[in-house]
Amino acid sequence: MPLNAVIVDDEALARRELRYLLERAGEVDVVAEASNGLEAVSTVLDHAPDVLFMDVQMPGLDGFGVLKRLMEDRSLRMPEVIFATAFDQYAVRAFEVNAIDYLLKPFEEKRVALAVEKARMRRAGQTLAAAETQLEPVAQASAEERLESLLKLLEVQAQQAVTAPKQRSGKVVVRSAQRLLLVDQREICFASIEEGAISVVTPTLEGMSNVRTLEELLDQLDPETFWRAHRSFVVNIQHIREVVPWFKSSYLLRMDDRKHTEIPVARAQVKRLRELFNL
Repeated sequence: MPLNAVIVDDEALARRELRYLLERAGEVDVVAEASNGLEAVSTVLDHAPDVLFMDVQMPGLDGFGVLKRLMEDRSLRMPEVIFATAFDQYAVRAFEVNAIDYLLKPFEEKRVALAVEKARMRRAGQTLAAAETQLEPVAQASAEERLESLLKLLEVQAQQAVTAPKQRSGKVVVRSAQRLLLVDQREICFASIEEGAISVVTPTLEGMSNVRTLEELLDQLDPETFWRAHRSFVVNIQHIREVVPWFKSSYLLRMDDRKHTEIPVARAQVKRLRELFNL
């Protein structure tokens, strides 16, 4: 019997990709999709799916907030939850400890098929236990205990992240030509955002970042080296080749990448530019 599934992700492209891979996995019916956490709660309550594929990071209500809301409804049979995440190693370990599966972005077909099989086996096991004991709420409690344990672990981690000093690995993950490359941040010339996608450029390659905003990317970078020259650009000041005067007392930055890309300096950042280079 096919599994009924709901997909939750704020990126339409990610939802389409996952739906396609689930269709290829077979025996999965995607009954609905949601584009944010609030939609996810109502969609799951309306459709009561067997399995929920859900992004971790979403605006407004994130994946863990969705779980908290769903667990408040004791009449709901909790679906098997498979998170989508981008290199959150702590979350990955928490999923494994609590027997809750996860998928790393970008999705891999074999990994999606394996996650579906795990969900199918667990759902079949719960159904069998309920039939034998006539006590389906016992299986429900077990699932809730695993989810509550996961949420407590993640809440502790979030509190520690607020108080602990940030540690930067010096490496940034860049997706290029179907490969995930660890790029030394000193090699990055600049990063830019266009239509929600963040590209990263070095003297030798161009690729895409898995973070969602330039603010998130800046959190990974050395603040002494990287500068938000424009709302759409973050530049490595060590890779600025030339400062080009532009019209009305503004400037362009000519970078040392292969294309010698010219990046505008926002008017609000002109003062910072002059401070950096004593203009």
